[in-house]
Parts: sequence; C-alpha cells; structure tokens
Amino acid sequence: MAWLEANRTMVISDYHRAFVEAFGREDVSAANLHALRKRNGWKTGRTGHFVRGGEPHNKGKPFNPPGSEKGRFKKGNLPHNHRGAGHERVDSKDGYVFLIIDETNPHTGADTRPVLKHKYLWEKANGPVPEGHRLKCLDGDKTNCDPSNWEAIPMALAPRLNGRFGRGYDDAPAELKHTIMATAKLEHALREKKKAKV
Repeated sequence: MAWLEANRTMVISDYHRAFVEAFGREDVSAANLHALRKRNGWKTGRTGHFVRGGEPHNKGKPFNPPGSEKGRFKKGNLPHNHRGAGHERVDSKDGYVFLIIDETNPHTGADTRPVLKHKYLWEKANGPVPEGHRLKCLDGDKTNCDPSNWEAIPMALAPRLNGRFGRGYDDAPAELKHTIMATAKLEHALREKKKAKV
C-alpha cells in the first residue's frame, strides 16, 4: 500500500505495469488500482483540463494533409437545404407566411433574411407600421398577404377582438367582421378618451 500511495501520480497503464513487475500480482487489474486510488482519495495531479498558455499538440503540423481536399465543400456549392430569395414557408405554429428576401441579415451577415410576408408587403405599400400598432388580418386568412387585407391597429385594440374576453373576430362569419371591428374601435376610442381626462 505504501508503494501504491507513493507512485499514485503515474498514468494508470504505467502504474499497473510497474505494480505487477514489483510485486508479481497478475490477479490485480488496472481497473482495481484505479478504483483503489479513487476510494482512498489519492490525487494524481492531473485534472484533464488544458493548461493555460500550453502549446497545442498540433502546432506546426500542416493543416491540409494530402487527400483531405476530397472531403471539403466546393466553392460556390450550396447545401441541400438552401432556400434562396423568394422562397416562402407557412409557420406551423401561428400560420403566418415567411418570405426570404434578398437583403443582408443584420444578425448573421447572410446575403438573405426571412421576413413576415404580410408585414413586408404592407410596409412597401404604406411605410413602417406606426409605433404602438400591429397588423391585423381582416379576412382571418393569414396566408392572404395582400396589403389591403391587413390593417394597422393599436396594440390595445387586439385583445378586444380576440383576447380572453374578446369577440372572436377571427372565427366570426365574414359578414360580422366589419361590425365587430367597428365596435371594438369605438370602445377603444372611448377608453382612450376616458384615460386622457384622468
């Protein structure tokens, strides 16, 4: 045991080999010695971490070994899942249409970026959505991205249309949608006027 403790910092393979040579104990495996070190809390001095300022093992070695070029991407090659400008997809969660446009993505630097199609087309026709407003689909079909099908409404008006206590605008028949919208706008205007008086 004294020999094992004194030589505990050796790499396990060398530790086991030296122990067998010194004591002729073929019945003891490397795993047994490793478990012994753990049970007794004997530290080897190795943490498994890279030492700060240490030299990388591959420093000075060539980066491009011969034959490695066959596994590289070819210049100009596009991945199988590439979606270029003009590609559209319908979001499975909310049902909105996303459009890939030919503009630099400010977040990733990519040549294209995804946008909500209805908002993109509406802003092209009407300018930016006013602050404190959002776009509301008038016919209930979110895939209909025609700018005339979307209206900028105040954020506070949205719960009156479809919120927990709203009037179910999206599910209402087409002939009632105009009335529901007009009623919600009137209630919203009255509420804003009362708030302004206080």
